[in-house]
Amino acid sequence: MASDWSVMKESKARRLLEAERQRLQEVMDGLQLGQLNETEQESIAELSSVDQHLADLGTETFEREKAESILIATEAHLADVERALGKLGDGRFGICETCGKPIPDERLEARPASRFCVEDQEKVEQGVIGGP
Repeated sequence: MASDWSVMKESKARRLLEAERQRLQEVMDGLQLGQLNETEQESIAELSSVDQHLADLGTETFEREKAESILIATEAHLADVERALGKLGDGRFGICETCGKPIPDERLEARPASRFCVEDQEKVEQGVIGGP
């Protein structure tokens, strides 16, 4: 189907990207207002240092590291969204950064900040070609 390979209209792309930016910002705000604003000492202050609480300390550390990982991944995805918004103005939005072919609208609707077509994204994930 030819329409699968057309680059979507700028207005639709902008709406999708703005919605994704808002969603990601809300995720980041939630993480930053929660665990990550406390120091590790503050977050475990109410826990006793008695042996039976070692598991609690481990759980607290795990949860903090998980939140930090989510924040890092969210920041990276937000950077991709900002990059895609920049591409809207110069006509490069929806074009694979590797092969230069249009990224199908179906993929852009699912992941509006996509930098690669499906084939090249697989190569990036396998380490065959350079990526993000």
